[in-house]
Amino acid sequence: MYIESNTIELKEKFNNTIAKEIVSFLNADGGNIIIGVTDDGKVVGVEKIDETCRNIFDIISNQIEPNPQELIKIELISNNSKLLVSIKIKKGNDPIYCQKKYGYSSTGCTIRIGTSCREMTPEQIKARYEKRFFDSDLLTTSMSLCDTLSFKTLKIYYSERGFHLDDKTFESNLFLKTKDGQYNKLAELMADYNSIPLIFVKFNGIDKTSISQRSDYGNQCLLFAYEQLKNRIASENICISDTSVRPRNDKYLFNFDAVNEALINALVHNDWSITEPLVSFYSDRIEILSHGGLPHNQTKEQFFQGVSKPRNEKLMRIFLNMGIVEHTGHGVPTIISKYGREAFEITDSYIKVTIPFDSDVTPIRQTDTSDIKLTNTEKDIITMLSKNSNYTANTLASELGLSQRTIERCLTKLQSKNYIERKGSKKSGFWKVTKNID
Repeated sequence: MYIESNTIELKEKFNNTIAKEIVSFLNADGGNIIIGVTDDGKVVGVEKIDETCRNIFDIISNQIEPNPQELIKIELISNNSKLLVSIKIKKGNDPIYCQKKYGYSSTGCTIRIGTSCREMTPEQIKARYEKRFFDSDLLTTSMSLCDTLSFKTLKIYYSERGFHLDDKTFESNLFLKTKDGQYNKLAELMADYNSIPLIFVKFNGIDKTSISQRSDYGNQCLLFAYEQLKNRIASENICISDTSVRPRNDKYLFNFDAVNEALINALVHNDWSITEPLVSFYSDRIEILSHGGLPHNQTKEQFFQGVSKPRNEKLMRIFLNMGIVEHTGHGVPTIISKYGREAFEITDSYIKVTIPFDSDVTPIRQTDTSDIKLTNTEKDIITMLSKNSNYTANTLASELGLSQRTIERCLTKLQSKNYIERKGSKKSGFWKVTKNID
């Protein structure tokens, strides 16, 4: 005797409500739909077995999102010489399922409650739909558009930190492939070459009317791209010194530690499925924009307190291994301690950090542009790099009779002025001269 319950649905014959009932069981705790039995438990059997099974397969394959094929099993049952069709449905692996033709609406998203199928409320749908994305690391589950990737730079970074990466296992250990064995979005971010930009744009005023410079530090391993972008930001951080007092009083255009924390957070917590972060310099401030808003289930108060809920856990792990980030959650509090909570603009789709410039230093910065003539040292460096692109800062310092720190400072300024560009890692890369000396 068959009796309907919260896990059993009886159908006298196949009809179009079966799609709705499958979705309802997927969104609940699973169940069993038995075709060929009336509501009161009378066995009548199924006459058109092949046609019924084809219709069910069509529903499972084409009418439900996400595709639930691996969760559903169709069996034929013989009862008193009559054939029944049993559709056994497991609880869904995803937080929410819907009928494709209705989408993620109340009509499309139903759930089994008792012996009936109920429509979900918009609030329930929203909560489950967001959970579908934010409870999984999309960087590791989203397939890369590139079939062939290399990781020479990434291996060098790990080697310099004392890690040994086995060529046979490092891709799986760092979660660079999907379950199907394809390179994922995380792998693309860590690859030597990719098509992901990382833009630094400099404007002439307080708005976007006039662009002074636009530099792309992307299309390469994100670790090296971060270093280059960080150095570029550092080169903009002008310092003025008051030597009339002891100890000397130094004032900087902005607090570099706060800006660096904002940059790291933007890279690690950005929703890369939307687009890349953006760093914008104006005459009075710097803005760092990342996409995706707050991670799922994180409140603004938790965010301001430094409670860490990484959107991209595996990317965070790589940055942890490199010593770029820590688990202390001090990044946001560092920014707040210098610039207050008003530095943050938080919406559902983005987080923007605005760092105002020190008003005492700003006028000096306005005269400090990339059009300033090169120093003799900078000209000498360009001449030497034109002859040998593999020169290191240490070699240049030795050849020119200057300190390595002075050379490194000049290299950073030449990069910011777009005279030179670094290709590859610090250890195995080279310098490219991109602008001739006037």
